[in-house]
Amino acid sequence: MLLEICANSYQSAKNAQDAGAHRIELCQELSVGGITPSYGLLKQVRDTLSIPVFVLIRPRSGNFVYTEDELDIMKQDIQLCKDLGFQGIVSGVLNADDTIDLKQTKELVELSKPLSFTFHRAFDCVKNPEEALEQLINLGTERVLTSGLQPSAEKGINTLKKLNEKAKGRITILAGGGINQNNAKRFKEIGLKEIHASASSTIESDGSLFSTPLTFSDSKKIKAILSAISH
Repeated sequence: MLLEICANSYQSAKNAQDAGAHRIELCQELSVGGITPSYGLLKQVRDTLSIPVFVLIRPRSGNFVYTEDELDIMKQDIQLCKDLGFQGIVSGVLNADDTIDLKQTKELVELSKPLSFTFHRAFDCVKNPEEALEQLINLGTERVLTSGLQPSAEKGINTLKKLNEKAKGRITILAGGGINQNNAKRFKEIGLKEIHASASSTIESDGSLFSTPLTFSDSKKIKAILSAISH
């Protein structure tokens, strides 16, 4: 089973590589669900780390319905990631009724080629996951990151199992949302090939005016998950 670590900083990415994770999803600001990382972070990771990296392309927090201007920004960021030599893109677009925006998502998928494309947890907003899954397969999406439409992947495990059975290897179901060393093996047992976790710990703030707690991907937690899924 493959473990992807959601890394929100250079230190998190380095910790993931050092701990033996198989892949990184690189983003920033996990507290709002992640947004596109800065150019400086992208360049630092690309120049110094060797672990495969997929980059989150999400121009802001909030919903997944984007304006033309926002979509232009996303396309420029995708091109930048291709130019820098990353391995994959993580993104997606919804319509206002929480269906997949097929036209805009297809444009992102096509622009991302030859990089791998993951449709992110916007999928967990859809009303008909089986129909949405077929749509993503038809668009050429290679994987979908999902918690099974529940607050956590553990709560959505039955839906994840059904989606994986329906996929029949045509798309990878990447389970994410609250996965840790205690429940990681459950996803292997239902037949999933990949899981996604932040494996994070928190450093409390020092109490200054603008400080908030810092989260980082913890090497010990990553190794514990890897150990859990290796048996």
